[in-house]
Amino acid sequence: MKRFILEPRMRATIGGAFCPTGCSIVMFPDPADADHIGHRLIEKGMSGDEVYLLPAQAVLAGISPTVKTSDDPLPSAGTDAATVRAYTRLAREGHACLLVKTRDGAAAERLMELVRTVPYSIAQRYRTLVIEDL
Repeated sequence: MKRFILEPRMRATIGGAFCPTGCSIVMFPDPADADHIGHRLIEKGMSGDEVYLLPAQAVLAGISPTVKTSDDPLPSAGTDAATVRAYTRLAREGHACLLVKTRDGAAAERLMELVRTVPYSIAQRYRTLVIEDL
């Protein structure tokens, strides 16, 4: 698994909130489940460069700050800022996160087949102009 570094392409063009198009985010109440699912994805053939494990602190330090100015001077037109706020709330409760590259629906479904084997709190897929519940 790859160490998470917020890249400019992972932010919305307008407002700058976290919006990693072509990726999915899944948060888990138990950080061990996030680690386990991340490793299972790699065992099943996904590249380790396409899976990021973010402990709660990494979400709070890297993703949460992207919404501080996203609603300035006008509220966000989409749900990207509200979604980041949901991640922040869960991270404050200790939830860990997987960020996984999912370029199409088939990749997202393969991800969710594994995710559904453990408790998870939120799963979102970022497509062009859409944040989809998984």
